[in-house]
Amino acid sequence: MQKSTNIADKAELRTMTRFLCLGVLLLAFVYVNGTPRNIIFIAADDLGWNDVGFHNDDMITPNIDKLARRGVILNSSYVQPVCTPSRHSWMTGVYPFKVGLQRNVLFPQTAQCSPLDLTFLPQRLQKLGYATHMVGKWHLGGCNWNCTPTYRGFDSFLGYYNGMEDYYNKTIFNGIDFHDGEEPLQDTTYSTFLYAQRAQKIIANHDKSKPLFLYLPFQAVHDPIQVPQRFEDMYPHIQTDVRRKYCGMVSALDEAIGNVTDTLRKYNMFDESLIIFTADNGGWVTQGGNNYPLRGGKITLFEGGTRGAAFVVGSGLEKSGYTYDGMIHAVDWHPTIVAAAGGELPKSECNSIDGINQWEALSTGGESKRTEFVYNLDNALMPPTGHAAIRVGKYKLIDGYPGPYRSWYLPDQVNAEECNSSDEREYYECLQNRDAAQLTDAEKKGIEGIWAGEGLYDLSVDPNERNDISRHYPDVVKELRKKLNEYRKSLVKPKPQIPVPASNPDNYGGYWMPGWC
Repeated sequence: MQKSTNIADKAELRTMTRFLCLGVLLLAFVYVNGTPRNIIFIAADDLGWNDVGFHNDDMITPNIDKLARRGVILNSSYVQPVCTPSRHSWMTGVYPFKVGLQRNVLFPQTAQCSPLDLTFLPQRLQKLGYATHMVGKWHLGGCNWNCTPTYRGFDSFLGYYNGMEDYYNKTIFNGIDFHDGEEPLQDTTYSTFLYAQRAQKIIANHDKSKPLFLYLPFQAVHDPIQVPQRFEDMYPHIQTDVRRKYCGMVSALDEAIGNVTDTLRKYNMFDESLIIFTADNGGWVTQGGNNYPLRGGKITLFEGGTRGAAFVVGSGLEKSGYTYDGMIHAVDWHPTIVAAAGGELPKSECNSIDGINQWEALSTGGESKRTEFVYNLDNALMPPTGHAAIRVGKYKLIDGYPGPYRSWYLPDQVNAEECNSSDEREYYECLQNRDAAQLTDAEKKGIEGIWAGEGLYDLSVDPNERNDISRHYPDVVKELRKKLNEYRKSLVKPKPQIPVPASNPDNYGGYWMPGWC
């Protein structure tokens, strides 16, 4: 007998707007000693699900683990498959597919940025009286000064505009990408330490008459795989060279985070601070990252690419020391942080973002206000970061190409492949060409549903996506595809990322600089 399940009666469309605008908060949840709480938002780049000690005992991350276990470990916190879309989601609360940022990342020579008509999170916090500082990776566009951090709500910025660079000399391709505010700099300090030092300085010099928002998106642990030897030596049992170095990078990141939190304690700010920690996407399986037992990794729509290692700890949490299973998406951090800061979105903007205010749920351990989200939505048949996927309740539908990494990868597994380039644009193109060849062969054979992993999953019993149940629940597949098609009405096609010669660092004294678009 064919099984079917009707999930349309969740009244999602009737309730979504109401939840977006939850803004009435108890003052006790907002203020600490008469001042709005400090908020520290820490992001780890390309950190895998299995790359933190609170998920994997083999990882040496004592500082991260202590914070996670003291606070609330987020078991269902979702991000986008790659860097730029996740960061856009955090800053704007808007799905990337609605602004054409759902495919790939922004490349250095591209004349694009996160849309300038959207209000960024630090701009809202400035209006609430916050000092706003950013240290680390931007990756939301740098061709025009108006795209850059200090023009989008940050009082100060130390870091880089693009997606990756050398950890020591700060170069990407033929230029240096390192800036203090609007000034280009040269510095060969290992970036994980450098960014922690700047964060510590910001904390030490902070005027406590106003609250602090510190956005700390570390470069670590994105490739290139570089780490001081003493951290690599912490993992002598790991045989795979790239994995051993990568794990060392994670432990270096852990030490840096420990130094930042120690400084908060030194200046009596720790108990007055809410700390949010999250990965920006899953671990990159060819660069030492690991998401086991989850399937896939960075650049895929599987849980291993989109379910981020995350936690919250500190001020405002009524309940702590447990794992929260409620559904949270990257777009939710925008309204949630505003609420934790004592603010609320203007009612006129409630329908213009996709994020849901989850502060009440996180602070009390209550039920998540989110019941569905879109993993990604693209108009291309085979985009590098996956065609389309949606989750509604316990069901997840992957519709079409899920991305290039479709297996379950063990921690010490060698994942070498034919695509190997330091240029992310070339790397993604190589992956596309490899899988396009597979698509062509399958089409010749008349195969339907050729991609391993494409299908329907019940994540409540199969979080590792091993059992496609689409044949057993055709009504659910039909309903989720219908929802995807509704979302598709608001899809904006990505613009071609055409390299602009004017971007060449040779035009700016060897630095990647704004001013050419």
